[in-house]
Amino acid sequence: MKMRSCFVSLVFCLLCFAFATAQVCDGNLGENIFEDGDFGFGSDNVLLTDPGIAPGYIYTTDVPPPDGYYTLTNNTATWLNLYPTWLTIQDNSNNLEGYMMVVNASFSPGLFYEQQVDDLCENTLYEFSADVINLIRVGIGGHIRPNVSFMLDNITMYNTGDIPQTDNWNTYGFTFTTGPGQTSVTLSLRNNAPGGIGNDLAIDNITFLPCGPLAQILPEEVESICEDGDPIEIFATVTGEQYNTPFFQWQQSFDEGLTWEDISGANGMSFFHTEVNTGFYYYRYLLANSSSSLDNSKCRVVSNVKVIEVVPKFWNVIDTICEGLTYVQGNSMYSEAGIYTDSLISSIGCDSIVTLDLTIVPDMGIQAEVTTTSPVCFGETGGSIMIENLSGGYLPYNFVIDGEIMTDLPLITNLLAGNYEVLIQDRFGCNLTLEALIENPEQFIIELGPDWSIQLGESVEIEAMVNDELIASTWSPEVEGCAMDCLGFEIFPTNSQYYYLTAVSDDECVAVDSVFIEVEKIRKVYIPNIFSPNFDGINDYFAPIVIAPNVESIQSFQVFNRWGAVVYEGRDFISGASSSGWDGTFKGKPANVGVYVYLAEIRFLDGELIQYSGDVLLLR
Repeated sequence: MKMRSCFVSLVFCLLCFAFATAQVCDGNLGENIFEDGDFGFGSDNVLLTDPGIAPGYIYTTDVPPPDGYYTLTNNTATWLNLYPTWLTIQDNSNNLEGYMMVVNASFSPGLFYEQQVDDLCENTLYEFSADVINLIRVGIGGHIRPNVSFMLDNITMYNTGDIPQTDNWNTYGFTFTTGPGQTSVTLSLRNNAPGGIGNDLAIDNITFLPCGPLAQILPEEVESICEDGDPIEIFATVTGEQYNTPFFQWQQSFDEGLTWEDISGANGMSFFHTEVNTGFYYYRYLLANSSSSLDNSKCRVVSNVKVIEVVPKFWNVIDTICEGLTYVQGNSMYSEAGIYTDSLISSIGCDSIVTLDLTIVPDMGIQAEVTTTSPVCFGETGGSIMIENLSGGYLPYNFVIDGEIMTDLPLITNLLAGNYEVLIQDRFGCNLTLEALIENPEQFIIELGPDWSIQLGESVEIEAMVNDELIASTWSPEVEGCAMDCLGFEIFPTNSQYYYLTAVSDDECVAVDSVFIEVEKIRKVYIPNIFSPNFDGINDYFAPIVIAPNVESIQSFQVFNRWGAVVYEGRDFISGASSSGWDGTFKGKPANVGVYVYLAEIRFLDGELIQYSGDVLLLR
């Protein structure tokens, strides 16, 4: 979709922005104006056509995307070359084919989503939000965290701050009110953090919705009436003073809430349900501040759905259970085949006559074996339970793992290590319980040793200990002279900092360790206050005494006599040699005994340039 710029007057911008708040709507919302904000769905793992929604990025179908690229995908777990520090996730919905936007941030901040919206209503509150997740896994250090700004007409209205590594989706957003006459806005998402190591994120469910007061039909629970009962009235409850002149339109759904139809003439604060035939009935209402806004889907909000159940008077139940089980109906329990009739009174007082036709089948004796496979990496999902040699019972089977129905197939995957109870049930409840143990593999470990405390100019030798073969390793920050697969190095640190090593084993398991090097900034400089240039081999030269590499160089060293004349000047040297510094002469002749002033500029290993001054006594 081609994006267009939206220009609004400064007056309108000020009116609009004055109402912006860094929060999501605390009332009811309307329908999502961004119909494609969830990026759609598809059977292809990666959307093959460029959606053209990120003006500052390049779309790619080659995954994982490099810096400055993005892609739409429904699952990163199927990527063959997924970065080892990235999460294996699906989009943030219940649709297994739903797409999400995966962004590998550019080295420079910039827009990665922009959309213009027209036909809005003036003086109306809206919410702009999105679900965002940091793609770097928990426990991975040394990575830049994403930082996203929500923008309105190119002005930042809300900032997420640094998005933490939690392995979870989080919703961020803000609300704002359109100004008088303002019916069009441009909404953008901007990346603020630099690219490089980290700053990788996924985005889903970008929403732009009208926000109104709290619009409810109370109570929210399903309300039941008897088949031979009286009609029931339901009421609109509006909390908040946002709409001075509220307008209503009641609606009914005939497909359990998938689509809705206006109820002709139902425009009051209440509605009478008069249908008493058995079934479930779905209602809601639209709410807006004016008649014209009620007709515009971009300006109105929607109440919760109210379900009314009409409970039948006569029930016919046909069921079959396994031999040895008991069927419970009201206060009665049946374990033999037969036809049973019970008169029951429901919790809402409806008289019901229930006729049960119960069949008992013999327990055929389910037989099965379980085999397990361990996860590839310690502490991660990837283990599986396979049910084999399954026989007996009545098809189909259900498989329940630790109380949770997993699948109707005999292979259960993506499990953590642990002991599992496997319950196999056939269609009539005959069952078999087995125990399955999934063992953890050996943990892949890297160890950088204890933290260090050194003085400026001292070296540190770091050597990583690993317990498996590696296919990749990365230091953060990068260490000069240490290639990608380097596991050790010697360094002269200039500042206190952490060094992180992220390593990938031959099984593509990831381990991270860090070491902290504390650098004490001791300046190793000594300047004598007396010297005797009599060429006896002792104190014949005057200069700062320094130790390399603590000191990088003496940038300049000057000595002045009592009249301010320069009697000696040296530049860019390291003292320590027997002939370094001033030899006590001036213009080729021995200088007079007395006090001289010096000025020195010394550059240290950490780049710091410090000036020293004082006086020295020359003796003969």
